[in-house]
Amino acid sequence: MMPVPHATSLRRAPVQRRSAERLTRILDACADLLDEVGYDALSTRAVALRAGVPIGSVYRFFGNKRQMADALAQRNLDRYTERVTERLGTVTRGDWRAAMDAILDEYLAMKRTAPGFSLVDFGNQIPIGTPHAEPNLRVAGPMTDLLAEFLGREPDEGLRRTFLVAVETADTLVHLAFRMDAQGDEGIIAETRELLRAYLGRVLD
Repeated sequence: MMPVPHATSLRRAPVQRRSAERLTRILDACADLLDEVGYDALSTRAVALRAGVPIGSVYRFFGNKRQMADALAQRNLDRYTERVTERLGTVTRGDWRAAMDAILDEYLAMKRTAPGFSLVDFGNQIPIGTPHAEPNLRVAGPMTDLLAEFLGREPDEGLRRTFLVAVETADTLVHLAFRMDAQGDEGIIAETRELLRAYLGRVLD
């Protein structure tokens, strides 16, 4: 069973398996509808209908669609972190370029295949969450921890700042790539890879 979003994004965290499965159906329905109708036309009632659950089940977890989208963004981040962790397990220890490729490749894969991801992402496409939970900070934190562990380094302030800049830069360029081509412009993605290697090489080589 996939992990549920962090409890802070929910009115009530599921305790029983049946409740967790119902939450998963609600978030799956939310993601599908985001692709079909967009955020503005999204409604809790439509999500309940698509998920095959009573509307009260949606409100048990979420007060409104904004909270539901935020929970979806958090689930995206949880799944992304799991995917990156699994990929890093196949990469030669200490090879930061291969690790960076794994981090970028998994993000691109989710952009291309995860329902609702193009709108919600990790929270940067619609005004959700709170200022201190700004999406790229959400991503940079766990990715810095994973990369530091992979490299056998302490995730000090300098490394966190460097990786935050890298995440912000990659995010901007990847969005450009997907504006140019629905599957991501390969030329821009290649340039992004080269830029990240040059920038990160200053502190990781």
